[in-house]
Amino acid sequence: MIPTKPSPTRRSALALLAAAGLPLPAQAAGLRIATVDWSVLETLLALDAPPVAAPELLQFREVAVEPAVPASVTDLGLRGTINFELLLLSRPELIFSSSFYVGSEPRLRRIAPVESFSVYAAGRPPYEPALAMTRGIGARLGIAARAERYIAETEAELASLREKLKPYASRPVIPINLGDARHMRVFGGDSLFGEVLKRLGLANAWVDQTSYSAMAPIGLEALARVPDAFIALIPPVPPGAMETLARSAFWNALPNLREGRLLPLASINPYGGLPAARRFARLLTEALLKAGSAHG
Repeated sequence: MIPTKPSPTRRSALALLAAAGLPLPAQAAGLRIATVDWSVLETLLALDAPPVAAPELLQFREVAVEPAVPASVTDLGLRGTINFELLLLSRPELIFSSSFYVGSEPRLRRIAPVESFSVYAAGRPPYEPALAMTRGIGARLGIAARAERYIAETEAELASLREKLKPYASRPVIPINLGDARHMRVFGGDSLFGEVLKRLGLANAWVDQTSYSAMAPIGLEALARVPDAFIALIPPVPPGAMETLARSAFWNALPNLREGRLLPLASINPYGGLPAARRFARLLTEALLKAGSAHG
């Protein structure tokens, strides 16, 4: 009989991962983590500490896109009405929540202790709270150095992109997404996108008050008030909206359109954390540089 090798214990497996320089799972700190919030989810993934369960993973992959979600993460269903039975079966020892889900916390606490973060609040820019959340997660999971490294990388990336965008600093950007062919949602200075614009050395063309990071619905005619701005168009785009706009005399008469300053971006989570901020900064920079190259 050929002797079989003994199965490695969890401790030995973790030791091998550490020796190889590979990231340890969040459970390595002694905790099985679940989350009901996307900004927490993307932060955990960015810190190489994936949770055991999180909500709406198919939608997350389409809207937030990155970081990638491992197949091992259990999908808890809709964010507003998560599957508590699946959450219970995931056996979390700690649940990360946010101010969006305060109403669900009494039921969550019957499954595991809950710790909540408040990144988004009316009238308050979210970037510094996103930094605080990243540090809080790092401290709670025993990966504070990893969190600080990610924050430093974020700041360095934004600084690098800011240098590239210096030629565009004189022209504002208006971040929007479409409600339909006649209405839009505008992201103001207290939004994640507005915060990133500021850190890139760019002005937000929308200077009016917003409600909870964005203002909607706004008629597309408001774009006539910002003829010099680049229009950063952020998905989702309703079906048929662009085809209708292509036939619109008003839309085609906008100086922004005539002069090639419409910037269609890929999807980004508008209520994300630092990973979403970095994705928006990178996609916007690529679009601005491409538009500048195309139009001299």
